[in-house]
Amino acid sequence: MTSIYLDSGRVHLQQSARPERKPGEALIRLRMGGICNTDLELKRGYYGFRGIPGHEFVGEVVEADTPSWRGKRVVGEINLACHHCDWCARGLGRHCPNRTVLGIVNHPGAFAEYLTLPEINLLEVPDSMPDERAVFVEPLAAACEILEQVNIPAGSEVAVIGDGKLGLLIAQTLAIHGARVHQFGRHREKLKIAESAGVQGEVIKDHLPQLKYHWVVEATGSAQALADAISMVVPRGTVICKSTVHEKVSIDMAPVIVNEISLIGSRCGRFEPALELLASDRLHTQEMISARYPLEQGIAAFSHAERRGTLKVLLHP
Repeated sequence: MTSIYLDSGRVHLQQSARPERKPGEALIRLRMGGICNTDLELKRGYYGFRGIPGHEFVGEVVEADTPSWRGKRVVGEINLACHHCDWCARGLGRHCPNRTVLGIVNHPGAFAEYLTLPEINLLEVPDSMPDERAVFVEPLAAACEILEQVNIPAGSEVAVIGDGKLGLLIAQTLAIHGARVHQFGRHREKLKIAESAGVQGEVIKDHLPQLKYHWVVEATGSAQALADAISMVVPRGTVICKSTVHEKVSIDMAPVIVNEISLIGSRCGRFEPALELLASDRLHTQEMISARYPLEQGIAAFSHAERRGTLKVLLHP
């Protein structure tokens, strides 16, 4: 089978045998995958990664222990928990210390003709949802996770910094939830996508508002933006940190302590709320697709995804 392989900062194409599924796992044929910022950071050395990347996907089950899964169109939770430790017993399998992570930690990813995942990780995609919409489930779940971590009352003012792929999904999700969302970015054409969902967009010029918001979501993908987010919240405000970057982040902790600011790390989320939100047809995802490439052009696809201003680049067999 054809797959994309990352090694030492380079993107390769390789041919290999399709993966062997273990008991309880499904063998899945890729229908569509999406390149995200984490994949680009893996290429740059995040987690010391070497292997097949990809965790945003839609696929079709080819083989499974449970006959009813065969032939189903699916998405899949990316964390493979052990289901035996104390964290798993507490319902925190996404933080299981023994977990592997699809396309990120010790489990080959979705940028291949075939992949494997435990059946327990799979969710069926509704027949009415096209692949190009369903492929957004994983990043949208990360956006929905904010509402599971933080109680943001409807009508509250929330700032989102960043107008990239995740930032646009976060801004739209919070606006649909009922928040009054102000999104700050550097690209007017990107901000217009979220504005269609009721978000107030603003192009960043010289300065961001200071001490204005109770909640600020940092989703720039930049190591420097956390300090900006901290300066934007009022005393006892909350900063939700979404960026994953390879480089270390250095911040001045004095305003965090003096203003008693809460910093909340936010990563993966449950897929069910994301599937429901996508099915509601209230999100603008089609406008977020910048390009589509066959898997065999994976090197060109990654190169395109790294261009400044690019949103979602999709891969298909």
